[in-house]
Amino acid sequence: MFKKLKTKWGIESNFQLIIIFIVFGLTGSASVRFGEPVLSFFSITPDLFKEFSLGYAIYFILRLVVIFPIYQILLIFFGTIFFQFKFFWEFEKKILKKMGIKI
Repeated sequence: MFKKLKTKWGIESNFQLIIIFIVFGLTGSASVRFGEPVLSFFSITPDLFKEFSLGYAIYFILRLVVIFPIYQILLIFFGTIFFQFKFFWEFEKKILKKMGIKI
């Protein structure tokens, strides 16, 4: 399984693969952690949507919309800290291209 990932991503060593997994883990955790304070800064809480049908679902979707750009920024940030900027920059370009955003 890891051989396929290494080939697909153009990675040469297991150490680099481990670093990439660490960066993905840190980025995911940090982006979720930062999502709530960002929404709170704008006074957006789950209580704001209590009156609506599926109010919590609306809040959850809004939170995902806020987390996505935070994730993208943090992915480049942590990738740079762990000396994997080139890999994560190419990864970002692929993700954004699939979404129709060209860089």
